[in-house]
Amino acid sequence: MRFTSTPRGARLARRLVSHRLHEWGHPYSATANDTVTLLAAELTANAVRHGHVPVRDFRLRLTVDAPADADTGPTSIRIEVTDTRTERMPALTTSAPDAESGRGLLLVAALATRWGTTPRIAAPGKTVWAEFSAHAGV
Repeated sequence: MRFTSTPRGARLARRLVSHRLHEWGHPYSATANDTVTLLAAELTANAVRHGHVPVRDFRLRLTVDAPADADTGPTSIRIEVTDTRTERMPALTTSAPDAESGRGLLLVAALATRWGTTPRIAAPGKTVWAEFSAHAGV
């Protein structure tokens, strides 16, 4: 789904993620819902703050890959946020202890099972993605 590259767009994307996960069996009170919603908040905020190009939206994609048998393993939840800014790639940095920002990707790296970036092939920009493994209902 596409959202305007504004704080309001990031907020709406975060809410959509939480609602969709609830519908897919990860209730609002579940760790998976809380964690993936937080990952979505960080990735969409970064798309708005660092990936913003005037008159360009960002795109959010949320997928859940459940195992064939719920008892065999965790569900993999993947969130992808695509913006149209190619020259600003995300990087882990160390912020000063009193800095008001700069820790978002550290949080993503700590909470996600895996995360990374993928350049867009047919258009300018990049996709920043994060995956989280969880058992259904947890």
